[in-house]
Amino acid sequence: MKLEALLAQPKALPPAPKVAGKLIDTLDDPDADLETLAELIETDPVLTAKIIRQANSAFFGLLRSVNHPREAISMLGLVKVRAMALAALLQEGFHHAPGIDLDTFWRYSLTTANMARYVAAPLGVDDSSVYTAGLIHGIGELMMHVGMPEAMASVNERVSPFDLRRAQTETAAFGYNYAQVGAALAREWRFPKRMVAGLENHLHPFDNENIEPIAAVVHLAAWRSRVEFSDIKLSALIGSYPDAVGIALGVDPDAIMSDSIPALQHAREGFSG
Repeated sequence: MKLEALLAQPKALPPAPKVAGKLIDTLDDPDADLETLAELIETDPVLTAKIIRQANSAFFGLLRSVNHPREAISMLGLVKVRAMALAALLQEGFHHAPGIDLDTFWRYSLTTANMARYVAAPLGVDDSSVYTAGLIHGIGELMMHVGMPEAMASVNERVSPFDLRRAQTETAAFGYNYAQVGAALAREWRFPKRMVAGLENHLHPFDNENIEPIAAVVHLAAWRSRVEFSDIKLSALIGSYPDAVGIALGVDPDAIMSDSIPALQHAREGFSG
């Protein structure tokens, strides 16, 4: 299926709910605060319930349970809860994606978001943008599985959704991959241009001559998360490390390949979307 035909399907490219548009607007609002975000989330009872359930999941390991969006924001921070809310709204359009274990997919996505923030912390890159981009960078996979399940089943037989060769395999099969598909949704939902560019270019962050910081951070974070979820051995881990991106960002390879990174601590825990 051609990319244009895939994106023409409402089930593959769902429209943005009104609350999603308002949340996305806060990404470029320096005055957005706890109250603003909590009030937006509370306008949607289903979203409110999801945020509370996710915040209380083992993945976040809170010392006490939360019962209100304000408590979740207070304990997890505005950046995480806003990204969680956007991801929850995206989930509404993809209750079932044939061939994808959604629980594992969202654990992988959250791990990538945490890794992106970990990588970005010493670099001065906007942590809100990289965390959100890390969390939704793989949404194109769900769109492709919903829009063309039989074709994606064939791809899944060759490589798993978290395999390091995934994008390459999809491009060979269709002429495009999950990054381009996910960027189309981000563009349709009116995410900030820098985030759309980061999502679209995260597989090849050097394509526009000058490295795109968000794309490079998500590239490195997604690589480490795929390694985690693919159960790759240490020797293969070292051999697959994206040296050029790491060098461009000034990241210590040992720091990103460590097995004790805090961002990975809950990767094997359950997460209920």
